[in-house]
Amino acid sequence: MSAIIFILQLILAVIMLPLHILSFLGMWDLVVKRAFPLLFSKFLISYNKVMEEHKRNLFRNLSDFAGSSKELRLLEIGCGTGANFKFFPKECRVTCLDINPNCKQLLGKSLAESDHLKFDGFLVESAENMKSVADASMDVVVCTLLVCSVPNTLAVLKEAKRILRQGGAFFFIEHVASTDESSWISFFQKVLNPTWQLFFDGCSLQKATWKDLDDAKFSELNIRHIMAPTSWRLIKPHIIGYAIK
Repeated sequence: MSAIIFILQLILAVIMLPLHILSFLGMWDLVVKRAFPLLFSKFLISYNKVMEEHKRNLFRNLSDFAGSSKELRLLEIGCGTGANFKFFPKECRVTCLDINPNCKQLLGKSLAESDHLKFDGFLVESAENMKSVADASMDVVVCTLLVCSVPNTLAVLKEAKRILRQGGAFFFIEHVASTDESSWISFFQKVLNPTWQLFFDGCSLQKATWKDLDDAKFSELNIRHIMAPTSWRLIKPHIIGYAIK
């Protein structure tokens, strides 16, 4: 089976060779960085509709993690279009962070519809090195559909733990590699992953993020594996939950 996967990956690599060359030269990445936020925002419209119940159930206890001031301080990394804003509790103080500055322009509609929140700004930084965010300065970190495109997932989790106060929580929803390696989803995830990463800004179909969460050694980990009700079969395997520092 591994030989078949390798041959199919090789065939796709040959077909996509011009794009791989442009990527190597850094030219394709410039195109993707501009186009991906727009394409991702279109995808999120349908994704958020089918995932709304899952998100509502996940985020319903956010207020439980407010600190002594009773004002929830929340950092959303990889904020995208701000689709999660409506699930955040009233008077929550929200800071948004994304490595792609082009994402900021997509937040306009969600910001206008979120007068129940207080916004503390937009940071352009990597989730692997959030140097502008102080230690123990947040009650909650929210991360949805982000670590699939981050090379070092453990670095993201280490940073999340650093900026969370003791007892704060890291909330996540991520698509992951299929745990059933005999399935067709797993097979096509492996075959298509190099090409998928080329078109989707480094997004990987083969992330075993649940293992990274275990390795991050949070004091408590609440996690569920689900098959998301999205029509995109390759990203149906998901993990959802929260971890407490």
